[in-house]
Amino acid sequence: MNITKRIAIQGYPGAFHEIATCCYYPKEKIVIQPADTFDELVELVEAGTQVDGGLMAIENTIAGSLLNNYQLLYNSGLQITGEIFLRIRQNLMALPGQKISDLKEVHSHPVAIEQCRPFFKKYPYIKLVAMEDTALSAKRIREGELTGIGAIASTLAANRYQMNLLAEGIETNKKNFTRFLVLDKEIPTNPSGEINKVSICFSAPHEAGSLNSVLKVLADYQANMTKIQSVPLIGEAWRYIFFIDFILEKYTDLSSITKELVDYTVGLKILGEYSEGALYDS
Repeated sequence: MNITKRIAIQGYPGAFHEIATCCYYPKEKIVIQPADTFDELVELVEAGTQVDGGLMAIENTIAGSLLNNYQLLYNSGLQITGEIFLRIRQNLMALPGQKISDLKEVHSHPVAIEQCRPFFKKYPYIKLVAMEDTALSAKRIREGELTGIGAIASTLAANRYQMNLLAEGIETNKKNFTRFLVLDKEIPTNPSGEINKVSICFSAPHEAGSLNSVLKVLADYQANMTKIQSVPLIGEAWRYIFFIDFILEKYTDLSSITKELVDYTVGLKILGEYSEGALYDS
């Protein structure tokens, strides 16, 4: 019997967040809890009453890092318990019977629009309209029976809202991947898979070579750094929070690493210990 998991996502059923969620939890029955914003998503997971966890995009190979989401992680008490990489395929869709030549507008999330803008140079008569979500754009067209309007969204959204695909894979860069983080209110007592990846954050003292000292500690333990990101430390002019992800050959080294990092950092925080994510296709 499948276990039911209530997962908060930014977006609506049919969004890429839902696809990533179903890929990450292939054996569970998923109930999606939509959130209009990432702030709301984090609040839902922190409350822990309506959902069992959340899935949040953190970076894209085209759009880059979602800096606000790093700030949300820093200010929350949530734990990263997993990750997944999803190949993003954007598709143009409309109501059955509509053709591209019938469209006057195309609605979608602004990031999706930017990923597909060169495609629409062939159709200068189509106005691109930014909306809060890809799947919600398709849903509104279906519910309102809106002709002359298309949406950019996933094939899952097209199937769910009975939309007709007018063009598939219209994103400019075909190596378009989004990394999603799995978020939980607490550290799981029985984590699944081999734990080999760690996410940390900290600020560095205003001393020459302080960040280099952190990187040297990781190098000494042969930790493979996969990501480093800085965001402003709110309320502290010209100070930054650094986020680092790294993979360990020996997970047992983590305790020694953190003990050494304390000497070179301020406010060191382990955001998560989890298994390196797999790559899936949408």
